[in-house]
Amino acid sequence: MRLLDEQAIEHIALGASLLGTGGGGDPHIGRLMALNAIKKHGPVKLLSPDELPDDALVVPSAMMGAPIVIIEKIPNGEEFITAFKGLEEVLGKKVYATIPIEAGGVNSMIPIAVAAQLGIPLVDADGMGRAFPELQMVTYHLDGIPASPMVIVDEKGNSVILQTITNNWAEEIARVCTVTMGASVMISIYSMLGSQVKESGIKGIMTFSEQIGKIILDARTENSNPIAQLLELTHGYELFKGKITDVSRDIQGGFNRGLCALSGIDDYTGESMDVSFQNENLIATKDGTVVATVPDLICILDADTSIPVTTETLKFGRRVVVIGIPCDHKWRTAKGIETVGPRYFGYDLDYTPIERLAAPQEAE
Repeated sequence: MRLLDEQAIEHIALGASLLGTGGGGDPHIGRLMALNAIKKHGPVKLLSPDELPDDALVVPSAMMGAPIVIIEKIPNGEEFITAFKGLEEVLGKKVYATIPIEAGGVNSMIPIAVAAQLGIPLVDADGMGRAFPELQMVTYHLDGIPASPMVIVDEKGNSVILQTITNNWAEEIARVCTVTMGASVMISIYSMLGSQVKESGIKGIMTFSEQIGKIILDARTENSNPIAQLLELTHGYELFKGKITDVSRDIQGGFNRGLCALSGIDDYTGESMDVSFQNENLIATKDGTVVATVPDLICILDADTSIPVTTETLKFGRRVVVIGIPCDHKWRTAKGIETVGPRYFGYDLDYTPIERLAAPQEAE
């Protein structure tokens, strides 16, 4: 157990934004929400999953919707508290701790704000080890934990309680609600016992995010390039360095969908890359050849600052570095690939681990 102070939150917001693979919400807004909460209510207690009592009730809290919307439709700060307390009323049990549902600029910060305001601990784990666009795309789903009952709340004060027969139905129905409520809502979902968190959660995600963020911020202070350190920490690969030449983006069904085209610079001059995304980056192709696919992480960083670039902030002319990071082993199971593999998102290709795509000579 340890306390998260303002410096830790700065690091976590930045590191989680990288792990968010372009999604998970705007890191600046999330950071402000978390910082404001701990300034008002004090530091948040961070627990490892192993410190949870087996019978403790743990509830994730998160934003659902198109990340680009939250830039203009900023949460008022009460939505996620209403969602959280609403689920507590439905369950008839006091919540012991909250936990992130994914890594991302907003969705790693909201649980910190909830924990601070309610005076409960935060668990150092999540259900993705990255960000994904749909509710059933969590390790909790892989282990048969139900998404419902779930509570959805918008900034106007509207709330919806869902009881669904499957987690996929939870996604389908909640997505319709989200679009109707303005394409951005706050949710509480996947209530679990401490014993289930220990079994299904991806452990240490907040600490891992903090380490990533510290590397990036320290490099800025020292005016150095942190890419090599990031790749060593994450066991990742540099995939490309280039200038954004085109971005097509649209909001469809409550998601940011689009394509980012890159033209190579420096060692990649004369080469090209396309990155397809649905809230998160899903497929990266270099000169027409696939070099990384979901569920492995495809992360875009600013070439000058190494600050992660979210899909809603991709802009023509920006110079970026694209890196790939192996996903958690839970996603490389048959059910994991069925749930979040390329074919689920409509791509006619099978998942191949990034170790084989980005560095085939090392995998031989």
